[in-house]
Amino acid sequence: MDPTQHRIDYTLGSLDETAASDDPIMQFRSWFEDAGRVVERDPNAMTLATVGADGRPSARIVLLRGYGDDGFVFFTNYDSRKGDELARNPHASLLLFWAALERQIRIEGRVSRVSAEESDAYFSLRPLGNRLGAWASPQSREVPNRESLAERVRQFEAKFGSAPPRPENWGGYRLQPDAIEFWQGRSDRLHDRLLYRRGQPGTAWSRVRLAP
Repeated sequence: MDPTQHRIDYTLGSLDETAASDDPIMQFRSWFEDAGRVVERDPNAMTLATVGADGRPSARIVLLRGYGDDGFVFFTNYDSRKGDELARNPHASLLLFWAALERQIRIEGRVSRVSAEESDAYFSLRPLGNRLGAWASPQSREVPNRESLAERVRQFEAKFGSAPPRPENWGGYRLQPDAIEFWQGRSDRLHDRLLYRRGQPGTAWSRVRLAP
């Protein structure tokens, strides 16, 4: 396929200041609920971008597991590459894109770990295989082959049975936003972009329109 010949005109919706909420979290909730009704698989999938000590960015897909006025939550291995990068530079960005709605949301802010109690509560809800996998996988580290991972799962299953506790190096992060941008695709690439910004947590949000 020639990528220069693949074109779609975005015509499904618009984003007007008079219709958008003054509160970006409320606006996020509205769009996220729309995605839940329309997107068949993983409407909570989002790109997490971090920056390494060498200044090079890296990105990967993670799953949104909570959101509210205090921020956006995801869970992972603290010793992974993203965990290492967040330990050095706690600023990150999130991107949710829903092609079926011709919408995307960009979120930027500072990241911190959630409490151990919150991580424990979420970990207990995960399927058993996922909980054992959190123990078995030295995330982002080299492994000799897939069988070595399967063997580690068997070892931890023998050790913990059906009730593995949460590993200390696994848990949640919360990104507390200082900028949230809502993008609605429009015809002729004249997209709608509304950017909400605030200086400090707890302060009022301001909103501006950006050129596409």
